[in-house]
Amino acid sequence: NTKKEKSIQMLSVQPDTKPKGCAGCNRKIKDRYLLKALDKYWHEDCLKCACCDCRLGEVGSTLYTKANLILCRRDYLRLFGVTGNCAACSKLIPAFEMVMRAKENVYHLDCFACQLCNQRFCVGDKFFLKNNMILCQTDYEEGLMKEGYAPQVR
Repeated sequence: NTKKEKSIQMLSVQPDTKPKGCAGCNRKIKDRYLLKALDKYWHEDCLKCACCDCRLGEVGSTLYTKANLILCRRDYLRLFGVTGNCAACSKLIPAFEMVMRAKENVYHLDCFACQLCNQRFCVGDKFFLKNNMILCQTDYEEGLMKEGYAPQVR
């Protein structure tokens, strides 16, 4: 099964059955309940997210696996999900990477620059979104002049 999302079942331990071994700690499960996930049995305390240590049986009925890690949904998406495609270079942006947003567009930090003169924007700089291109103030105003109407001077 190549799907990354796996289900977690909580089962009550039948008193007359032989105790099952826990895949996490290898000890026998003598609790009233056990978890079944990844075709193995677990103490509720032993089935935890490799990143944030939350008890997976408590956060929902699914867990995620990748690269031999067992993860909660939030950490799986943070580590292996994608934010989307960069509006400037069209490449995928991993979910944990810092991004810049302009309306519904998302950009890699390095790609967030004027698409005419490649000037990078600093905090506080004005930028303009025209025909889905990000432009610095100079290029935006020059474009308006060419179109025959000057920007409003305030």
